[in-house]
This record gives sequence, structure tokens and C-alpha cells, in this order.
Amino acid sequence: MATTAVERKLLVGGEWVETGDWIEVESPYDGAIVGRVPKAGAAEARQALDAAESAMREPLPAYERAAILDRVAALLTEHADDAARTISAEAGKPMKAARVEASRAASTFTMAAVEARKLAGDVVPMDASPAGAGKLAFTLRQPIGIVGAISPFNFPLNLVAHKVAPALAAGCAVVLKPASQTPLSALFLAELETEAGLPAGWLNVVCGPASEIGDVLVEDERVKLISFTGSVPIGWKLRERAPRKRVNLELGNATPVIVAADADLADAATRLAANAFSFAGQSCISVQRIYIERSAYEEFTGLFLPLVEALKVGDPADEETDVGPLISGSDRDRILDWIGEAKSEGAKVLTGGKLEGELLLPTVMAEAPRDAKVSREEVFGPLCTVTPFDTLDEAIALANSTRFGLQAGVFTSDVKAALRAAHALEFGGVTVNEAPTFRADQMPYGGVKDSGNTREGPAYAIREMTEERLVVLQL
Repeated sequence: MATTAVERKLLVGGEWVETGDWIEVESPYDGAIVGRVPKAGAAEARQALDAAESAMREPLPAYERAAILDRVAALLTEHADDAARTISAEAGKPMKAARVEASRAASTFTMAAVEARKLAGDVVPMDASPAGAGKLAFTLRQPIGIVGAISPFNFPLNLVAHKVAPALAAGCAVVLKPASQTPLSALFLAELETEAGLPAGWLNVVCGPASEIGDVLVEDERVKLISFTGSVPIGWKLRERAPRKRVNLELGNATPVIVAADADLADAATRLAANAFSFAGQSCISVQRIYIERSAYEEFTGLFLPLVEALKVGDPADEETDVGPLISGSDRDRILDWIGEAKSEGAKVLTGGKLEGELLLPTVMAEAPRDAKVSREEVFGPLCTVTPFDTLDEAIALANSTRFGLQAGVFTSDVKAALRAAHALEFGGVTVNEAPTFRADQMPYGGVKDSGNTREGPAYAIREMTEERLVVLQL
């Protein structure tokens, strides 16, 4: 399906601006130009910070922030089809997945509106000690200040929502730098927020090189919090460079799943086939490493492989497509190199491992060595490994054996085993009888180890974006 190229402008201080230079947005599927946006640099980033600083001089009351967020959610629902088509065109995300993302973005704004309405501090029990007798104390939740948001390509609408919505709910103005590969969704959202009545300066969107815009967000003291989703090395480097700021990182994973012999194997195979390859595996929590109890290994793989091979690979604009393109040819080539490396070390390709046209087919590998890249690094593509294990302790050790710790999954009918794994797995989240690719937008989401240092979800992000102020009254 042909997509008409769109042109969107940057949002700075309530004005839609051009810079004289442009970023062309290409379809990852066929290379067609699907849009263009003005290319910003350090100067535009500083102008955006000036606008955000000016906006925060006139705080918005909580009820007004909540009402704006509710209106954004309603507009996202009303324009869900346009949102999904924008996501699909610029990210190469299949339409069925893009529609889910658009719906989730609306939910994220709804949840943020709820948090804006109930944002409050705590009463401190002062008379719990002699020093506090005769005093009343409570805390206020104050906006931390300007939030610098840096979002990735893979969820170009909903991950923007997860940064912008809680920041606005907290009373913080935002300077957003979306991924240069996928800026159209962020600017589409900015248009809806403006339509919803968000005053000038509260949201500013600048697109351009991280080396310029990111440097401004790191170096300018007016930015009090940076919210970053992206690669591990870049994220931790940001944190090193901004020790006086709050730097919230949501990074990568090499997502493991443990499948016990007593699990519902058909259900596990169905869920994992979908969640290893949705959006060509380009999710931080895409299923990558599947560990199956040895006595169930043959049965599970016998169920799993036909489901993988039945996935439709093709044009993301086709409503039936399950697996579309990788974001770039270089990413496709990198994964092919990793497959070749693993094969040279003894791994076997059970299905896939080759191209259909320019698209990498869903790939399942067995007997991959623990030190192969496909076993220890984040593939971020349509590839998973299957490995047998003999004991639950062995499976947990294998799951914990990488530097990542975002989410993990366990399939079993034994509640004790599930809880034991939940306690022993070194991850920010553990799902039981559900693929660890699962995320509901109100839940706390984030990782440990190299996978990050924060929790997203409006109720959790909003606390990161506020400071507690203690008030003590002498009675």
C-alpha cells in the first residue's frame, strides 16, 4: 500500500518551526520517503529549554493538567487509525501491532491523568518520637523541573507517551528528542496535545543529532531529569556525564523464558512464537532465550516451530503481516553475522536464518554456545534460541547469566516453582505463564543490572519526576 509522504514541523514554545534543513524519514520496508521533518541542533534545543523554563513560571494546577491529558487520550482514540498508519510507515511495524501501540498510548495518557489528580505527599507521624511531639508534618510533591526526554524508534508513539504524559502530570515541562528514524509519530502526538489545549512551552519537540541535542540536555543545568530509552552503552554514558541530574534509564535485555515440563506446552508455544517475533523482535523484552526442561524439549519444539513458520512475513502495511522489516539494512546484516558466528561455533538453525527478499525470516537456533552473541547480547531482531535444561536451578542460572535484567518469564503449573523462580531471577519483572514481552502500561516496568535504573508506568514515573518537600507546623 502506497503511503503519502507527510511534512511535519518542530514544536518550540507553542510555534511550529522550520530550520532550513530537513531529515527525510524512510520506510524500513522499501526505502520510500514517508515524510520529512526539520533538522534541529543545539540552538533549537536551547530555544526549547527557554520555552520550557518560561512555561514553568506559570504552573498548571493539577485539575487542568489532568483534563488536558484526558483530552489527549480521547484524541488518540479518535485518531487511532492515523496514529497506527504513521507508526507503521516510519517504523515498519505491522499494522496489527501498530494499532495495539496506538491504543496503548491512549491508555498511558489516561493513567497519567489519574495520577495527576491524586498526586499528593504523605503525613509524617511526628508524635512517634518525643522530638516531634506538638508538631504536624506532611510532604508536598513538587515538580522536579524541566524533563529532557530521549525516545527510541521501536515504539515511536507509546514510549514518547511514557515520558511526556507522567512529566506533564507531575507539572514538568518537556523537551523531547525522538529517534531520527521515527520522528513523525512524536510530532503527530504533539499536534494532538496542542489541540487538547496544552499551553505553549510545556511540550517542545526537536529532531536532530544526539551529539548536538543530547549534549544540550546533558550540559544545561535547567534540565533536572533526563528520561532515556535506548542502547545500554549510550544510556550509562549519559548517566556518567550528568552526575548531578536524575537520569532514568530503560535499556536492553536478552529476554529469557523457562518452560517446565509440567507447563501447558501448547499455550507456551503459542505465546512465545508470537512474542519472539512481533515487530521483527525489535522490543527490549522480545523473547530471545527459551530454556525447556529436557523431558519436554522435543514436544515443545515440535509445537513451537510450526507456529513460527506460519507467521506471515511481508509488507507492514498489510493487515495480515506478522513480521516486517528490521529498522535498517545494517541491523539485518548484523544479525545475519551473529547467526553465522553461532553456526561456526556449533549452533544449528532449526528454521529461518535467511532472507526472503530483504526481510529476515523468523529464526530459531538450537545448541547455541553460552558465549555466542545470540546467547549473551541483545539480538533486537527476529531470532530466538532453544536450550534444554535438567533442573530449575540450572535454568535460573542460565537465565541470570547475562548482564541484562529487564524481564523474564516462567511457564509451569507448579506454584512453588514459579515463586521460587520469581525470587531467584535477577530481573525487574517476572511473568508466570505469560510471555515476558507482556506489558500493561500502568504496571511498574524497568530493569536491573545493565538493563536500567528506573521504573516506568505513570504512577511510578511521576514519583521520579517530583521532589518531596517537608512541611513542619508547630501546633
